[in-house]
Parts: sequence; C-alpha cells; structure tokens
Amino acid sequence: MNYVLRAAILKLVTRNSQLINIFAAQTTHFFMQLQSEREPSIYTFNFILVCLSSFLFSASFNMLIPELPAYLSSLGGAQYKGLIIALFTLTAGISRPFSGKLTDKIGRVPVMAIGSLVCFVCGFLYPVLTSVAGFLFLRLIHGFSTGFKPTATAAYVADLIPPNRWGEALGFHGLCFSTGMAIGPAIGSAITSAYSINVLFYISSVFAFLSIGILLNMKESLKKKERFQFSFLKISKDEILEKSAMPVFWVTLLSYLAYGAIVTLVPDWTEHLGIKNKGLFFTVFTIASLVVRFLAGKVSDKYGRIPVMKVSLVIYVVSLIWIASIHTVWGWLSGAVLYGIAAGMLSPAVSAWAVELGPAHLRGRSVATMYIALEIGIGLGAFFAGWIFQDIIKNVPLVFYLSAIGNLLALVYLLFIYKPGAVIQKEII
Repeated sequence: MNYVLRAAILKLVTRNSQLINIFAAQTTHFFMQLQSEREPSIYTFNFILVCLSSFLFSASFNMLIPELPAYLSSLGGAQYKGLIIALFTLTAGISRPFSGKLTDKIGRVPVMAIGSLVCFVCGFLYPVLTSVAGFLFLRLIHGFSTGFKPTATAAYVADLIPPNRWGEALGFHGLCFSTGMAIGPAIGSAITSAYSINVLFYISSVFAFLSIGILLNMKESLKKKERFQFSFLKISKDEILEKSAMPVFWVTLLSYLAYGAIVTLVPDWTEHLGIKNKGLFFTVFTIASLVVRFLAGKVSDKYGRIPVMKVSLVIYVVSLIWIASIHTVWGWLSGAVLYGIAAGMLSPAVSAWAVELGPAHLRGRSVATMYIALEIGIGLGAFFAGWIFQDIIKNVPLVFYLSAIGNLLALVYLLFIYKPGAVIQKEII
C-alpha cells in the first residue's frame, strides 16, 4: 500500500472512526490495513490462531445447550434440568485454581489443549452413557473444558498484547468466542432436527478436534515455562483466588446469576412462545453482543473499565425486566438484543480489569479468579432457576425478575462499595 493511499485511509479513519470500528471488527484483514504507522498491529498470526481456536471451542459445547433439556427429559430426568448447567459450571469452577496455576507454570498452550480435549472426548461419550446418572456424570466431566481453555486463553492474549490495547484485544477475542456461541445453538438445533442428537454429539467433537489442531501451530507465550510436576496439582487456600482481583470476583459473580437462569429456562420458554428453533434467543443475543463488543473494549481502553461496566449493568437490569414483562415473540427477541448489548459491553471490560488488577507472574490466577466467579454465578443461577421453575411455565417470568437483582447488586457494588484506591495496582508488564 503506497503512502498516499495509506494517508487517505488514515484520514477516513479520523473522520469516521466509530463507523469504521464497527465494520472493521468483522475481518482481521481490514483491521490490519487500518492500523496506524506509529502503533503496530495487534492482529498477529498467533493472536488470530487463538481467536479461531476459541471460536471452534465455543461452538463445540454451545451447540449442545438448547437440545440438552429435551434430551434429559427423554432419558426420564426432566426434574434435573437445573443440573445441566449447574454441574457443568461446578467442575468448571473447581478446576479454575488448577488451570490458573498450571497456566502460570507449564504454559498457556498445553492448558488450552486440555480444555479442547475434554470437549472432544465428551462428545463421543454422550451417546454411550444414556442413563440419567451417566448423562449428569458427563456434564460434570464436560465442565472441565471451560475450566481450562478460557483461563489459559485470556492469559495468552494478555501476554501477546500491550496493556493499553487489552480491552480491544480481549473484545475481539470475545467477539470470536461469542460468534461460536451464536452459531453453535443454531447449528445444534438444525442438526438435531435434520438427523439426531447423537449426530450432534459427534459433530461437537469434530469442532473440538479442529480447535486442538489449531493449538498445535501456536507459539507458547510463557517465557519461563516449567516441566509438569504433580506437585503443581496441590493447591493451597491462598492459591485459589487472587486477592487483588476480588473486586472482579464480586462483580462477575453477581452479574452472571442471570445467565445461569437464561441458559436453563430459555429452551422451555422459547417453546412456550411457539418458536421452533430453541437456539434463536442465543443467536440473537450473541449477534447483538458482537456488534458492541469490540467497540466497548476500545472504549474501556480509553475511558476506563468501571464506566463501561456500570452502563452495561444498567442495561442488564432493563433487559431482564423487559424479558420478564413482555410475553410475546418480539418482546422476547428484543429483550435478547438488550441482553446481548449488555453482555458485549461487560465482558471485554471485566476481562481486561481482571488482567490489570493481578501481577504479571500470577496472570493465570487472576483470570482464574474471574472465571471462578463466573462459574459460581452461572451455577447458582441455573440451580435456583430450576428449583423455582419446577417445570411450571408460569414461573419463568418470576425467575427473570429475581435474576435482575443480581445485576442490580453488582451495580450497587461499583457505585457505593468498590474503592479503586483499596486495591494496589500490581506490575502488569
């Protein structure tokens, strides 16, 4: 690209930066063309690979979500629907301290590979273990996948990218992960309708296998890598949570209670509204999050994480009240759009916040602390949603109203309780 053309593009970026940022998020090539000469591109080969691997990983387990409640009912376990997500998040949360420590010890890439490998194996085992007990056992095992891969991935991205671009980078990575969330449920429902749920299980394994294949081509980012020792699996109480990241812990836990309720009840409520594709809500809310995620990450880089999180929590509360109050298809889908916008704003900001608050040599633990809170929030939300629901459809709006309280409490925490000076910023580079 010659100098004149580059100057013209930079001038266009200056005049229309917001519009260009939105469209630029759709293609890596376009990003690279629009980079300033003074600031090197963050969209390197390894960064693109980790984003692609996360997309495939996300699609692998998310394509199962809308079909699992009906599948469990067919096995005779309708009363255990609340455990589909709760058990998954339980082991994901339990494994976070281990994945965080291993990420800081043996490297980011091996830990990511373990997460994808669990998805690969579980996809083949679902058609084999066809009892209620066997299914619930697999949900426990499957949870280890998200306990490992996202933890190491966030640390890997933070290693590759300068601190002043973390929001943008984690926003773009989240965009790729969320694309998997959007496409996965739609693919899952389509495959189950056209073939069978067993075929869906096998295809989920194929996606996980492709994710592993990509990881094999990635360069390790941890500079002082150690050989695995079984002593690394011994976790002291001080290694479970990173104290400097506790503000992230509380905001994440409270804000994700609602998501646990949503993933548990959306399939039944969608069917009640007469929508055949049970994954439509997930597709709509994820697409909405994609539109704002990258831009929100860049805004958080410029204006700070806290303001972006405050706005997102307000939108969360509004969306949940909207969903609970308007019992029509369009009310349901417009609520999904609002919820997606809130999710797209919160995720990159809180992820970058977690990385910022923790020291560089414990980056894996800081990220793990955030994800432990996420799993606890989702798990508790799913458990209580199932407990209140009891297969009685009229109870669904009540669950959504109650879920809004969690986001409201997170907002109260940021407004009145959290004191930025109370947490000493550690060295981050």
